[in-house]
Amino acid sequence: MAAPRKTAIRGTVARGNRTPSRSRGTVPPEPEQVADPERPRRVVDRRLERRNELARLHAGTAVLSSDTCDADPYLLKAAKFHGEAAGACPVCRDAGMVTLTYVYGDQLGPYSGRIRATEDLAAMSHQFGAFSVYVVEVCQRCHWNFLVKTYVLGDGVPRRPPATPRDLLD
Repeated sequence: MAAPRKTAIRGTVARGNRTPSRSRGTVPPEPEQVADPERPRRVVDRRLERRNELARLHAGTAVLSSDTCDADPYLLKAAKFHGEAAGACPVCRDAGMVTLTYVYGDQLGPYSGRIRATEDLAAMSHQFGAFSVYVVEVCQRCHWNFLVKTYVLGDGVPRRPPATPRDLLD
């Protein structure tokens, strides 16, 4: 399909082919009944899968250490500067394992996909209606990484995302 041609009147979209804008004419979602915004809901705890993966790794069956200890360089750098201490690594027994807490959600706007400190989540749960939290453990020595838990926080009241600051770099 050929790229749309520029028109002198409306830009790059030909009349009649407009995609619906999410900001105009859409009905906001209904508020969700939340008793305690700071209490996690829709929790997915992956401890059993983690335990199974570690058992297979230590037994040496069907899993290479390079398959499980393959942290992305950006994840390792984030762990170095933003990680919160989590104890000993289950693979190499090094005491330098950390956890990273990522937040995602439409209501976070340009701040979605960022790493947040665990103590910031309580305040955020009162500022935003709903956002997802992903907790990842990372060992900087052997590069073990695992998504430990996901859950949703927020007070259930839908809000518009904050405006993107002019000085925000992509």
